[in-house]
Amino acid sequence: MSLGAEPIIYGLIFIGVLVLVEGLYLTVFGRSISLDSRVSRRLEMLDRSGNREEVMEKLRKEMEQHRKARRVPLYAILSNKAQKAAIAFTPGQMVLIMVATGLLAFVGLSIGTGTQLAVRIVVSAAMGVGGVYMWVSMKAARRTALLEEQLPDAIELMVRSLRVGHPFSAAIGIIATEVADPIATEFGMISDEATYGRDIGEALKDMAERLDMQDLRFLAVAVAIQQQAGGNLAEILDGLARVIRARFRLFRRVKAITAEAKWSGNFLSGFPLLALVGIQLLKPDYYDEAMQTAYFIPAALVVGVFLVLNLVVMRALVNIKV
Repeated sequence: MSLGAEPIIYGLIFIGVLVLVEGLYLTVFGRSISLDSRVSRRLEMLDRSGNREEVMEKLRKEMEQHRKARRVPLYAILSNKAQKAAIAFTPGQMVLIMVATGLLAFVGLSIGTGTQLAVRIVVSAAMGVGGVYMWVSMKAARRTALLEEQLPDAIELMVRSLRVGHPFSAAIGIIATEVADPIATEFGMISDEATYGRDIGEALKDMAERLDMQDLRFLAVAVAIQQQAGGNLAEILDGLARVIRARFRLFRRVKAITAEAKWSGNFLSGFPLLALVGIQLLKPDYYDEAMQTAYFIPAALVVGVFLVLNLVVMRALVNIKV
């Protein structure tokens, strides 16, 4: 029994699933949906349609649709991450993409490998669901990191606007036009909703809960307290910006300190798999004798469990809350 190059084919098909989903996303929604676009997606949509209310409703639907779809059986596993990533695909479209990528993976496995039908079905289903889940997770992590990095600068811009005499709603509108995405579109939505009569403090609180960001909760609480008790909002926000920036610096320092342990865990878990692939490429019959014994499958399962436990334990050790 020989594994040959099949593990490499599995990996290439999985990477192909990720590239396919990303390409489809950019093709359907255009370059403005990408987080490295220089123009805010909201401003580009306004430039195309010119209807502010229509753009607001479309963006609100995109931001809220994932939270409302948590009861969908297959979609429930990624609704929270899709919500944080503000994925423009609807929940139904995401499920269809999972099915389509699973079918394409099955075709690729059927052409490139000689594994049994049951194995191909299970692996292709795992690739379809797992590939979309990993893609959404990467989108959510990147968007959250950008929001956390942009927030102190956005608050300081609000402070400067308030100190020169602009009202708070105008300060939020300045962020929507002067700062890059993703925070520009988020605050642009708040500016539009405030224009149509929604309370800004309530809109900020809803955004903080939807994105599940502690710093945004601090901002929402600070604005709500100022609305109820009064006070110098510019000084409050200036202090909040300093606190958030200090937390961000501390988080980066902790991340740098724990990077060695984190990557050590990844290396220790990934090296045996890479060694297995290398051995199979250099000498495909190396494990043939061992595979014939009754202890091979149980031993392989035990090794797999220990590799996963190594990742879990190392991540738990370096998961320091700031």
